[in-house]
Amino acid sequence: MNIVIDENIAYAKEAFSQFGNVKLVQGRKINNEMLKNSDALIVRSITKVNKNLLANTHIKFVGTATIGTDHIDENYLRSEKINFADAKGCNADAVTEYIFTSLLTLARNSNITIKGKTLGIVGVGNIGSRVARLAKVIGMNVLKNDPPLKRLTNSDEFVPLNNIYDADIITIHVPLNMTGIDKTVHLFNKENLKKIKDNAILLNASRGPVVNNSALIEFINSKKLKVVLDVWENEPDINLSLLDLVKIGTPHIAGYSIEGKLNGTIMIYNAFCKAFGEKPSWKPKLPELGDISIDAVMKAYSEEFLFETFNSIYDVGRDDKETRLIKDEPEENRSRFFDLLRKNYPLRREFSNYQIRLKSKNKELERILKAFRFQLIYK
Repeated sequence: MNIVIDENIAYAKEAFSQFGNVKLVQGRKINNEMLKNSDALIVRSITKVNKNLLANTHIKFVGTATIGTDHIDENYLRSEKINFADAKGCNADAVTEYIFTSLLTLARNSNITIKGKTLGIVGVGNIGSRVARLAKVIGMNVLKNDPPLKRLTNSDEFVPLNNIYDADIITIHVPLNMTGIDKTVHLFNKENLKKIKDNAILLNASRGPVVNNSALIEFINSKKLKVVLDVWENEPDINLSLLDLVKIGTPHIAGYSIEGKLNGTIMIYNAFCKAFGEKPSWKPKLPELGDISIDAVMKAYSEEFLFETFNSIYDVGRDDKETRLIKDEPEENRSRFFDLLRKNYPLRREFSNYQIRLKSKNKELERILKAFRFQLIYK
């Protein structure tokens, strides 16, 4: 069996080489010719999988180790009876940790607090539901918008998008839908961006085209928005004028934890085994961490404490600084620079790996740290 896999998929060779010949390829260079004699294709979001890519090949299985599927022509795969699997939910915890680390960093840098603020969540799936739960834990008011879930449940917990614009903070967690009643391309267009309250915070770690990037530039200035972007329109050719204006800008790495990457590979591996009638036997082993203990220097909960704790594990400011170096590159190298930031990204570990050493018991502090999946020990 011949298997073509994006070279940036974690543990790819280790997981799939037992089934045959594995060819690792840069995702943007995967083409029809190299798939002519291949049986399976495993990609990430940068590879467009459609008839142009797969015509006249022997591909029987396509997997994407990502939560999004907008790069996959699923109708074509069904028409050709090609098995398909995605990895929805694989990095939900990683993205959630990115959101709160970024939010606390932004709040600290702006000398504001987030407790008591209203958080509007657009898209309440694997990630949005986690964000909602943790936001309530730290004392935020939560508004949830998710039209498909509203239709499914008819629950009053979901509000119209127009209700979200009055929130102090808006975070976006929707798939990229090109058409239909739940179309999300330019969901935040000029008209809707105009409705956001002045001085609000906007975070997008879903898909770049959900927000009209050129319109966003105008409203960052006129409405004094504080913006965090991990995803951009036209990646890897991102808008550098927009990068100059956002408070935190990162290169589509919100979900790039070791656990998130590994979860994606495991999900595709299991689907692959099912499709080809193989018995799963691969048992991955995560690299060991060094010091996993963090001393809680404060006895009570505060946002400063939470920032210091999160930042000691994941410094989103470092990612922001690395991303801004793209401006120093010659224009013809910038797209490649963006891709290399992702390819060479030093994968972080999720909060569940770490222990917090507490000097004394404090119910509020314990409740919040446990909600963020930290292990607690007492000195």
